Amino acid sequence: MTTPRSLRNFRIVLWALVAIVAIGATALLIFRPPARPLGVTGQSFELASTQGGTFTQDSLKGTPSLIFFGYTFCPDVCPTTLAETTAWRAQLGLTPEQLRIIFVTVDPARDTLDTVKGYVEGFDPSIIGLVGDEAQTEAVKRAFGVVGERADGFAADDPYYLVDHTALTFLIGADGAFEGTVAYEEATDTAVAKVKRLVEG
Repeated sequence: MTTPRSLRNFRIVLWALVAIVAIGATALLIFRPPARPLGVTGQSFELASTQGGTFTQDSLKGTPSLIFFGYTFCPDVCPTTLAETTAWRAQLGLTPEQLRIIFVTVDPARDTLDTVKGYVEGFDPSIIGLVGDEAQTEAVKRAFGVVGERADGFAADDPYYLVDHTALTFLIGADGAFEGTVAYEEATDTAVAKVKRLVEG
């Protein structure tokens, strides 16, 4: 025979399970990477290129590309990623004409075109650096669904602040379509296999 107390306990357990499922579903929505960044499905952006001229959403077409968002003051993730992307390209024996590497700054307050040019060319002269003003930077961040914002804990006038930013490398095909991502510190063999499929596809 079911007592009122046992029925109440059953209901508590049931509602707890419902809450856990709801929280899990919310977490998936928050942390799941975007299925297709908007920047390769039509949303416009325009940035200055370290190789001259401007770079827009239409410039994504023509050559497979690895695109990474960061900033020149970055102490670890950005230099590691730029070193890795150039190493992947070299490992596959690819030229810049076969695979572009593109670095987009999310810190327009400090990263001028000359600053970014000197930074990326320190890793490889063929790397394309892209720079915009605040509005242009926000537009390209929205286009790719990335985060790039000043980290907490720094005074407003502190010139050495850090920036929290998305640490994915975006894989863009020759047709300008999004083909996937490489995570920060992903296994080299896996990353190289993804890049190879990108170029061969």
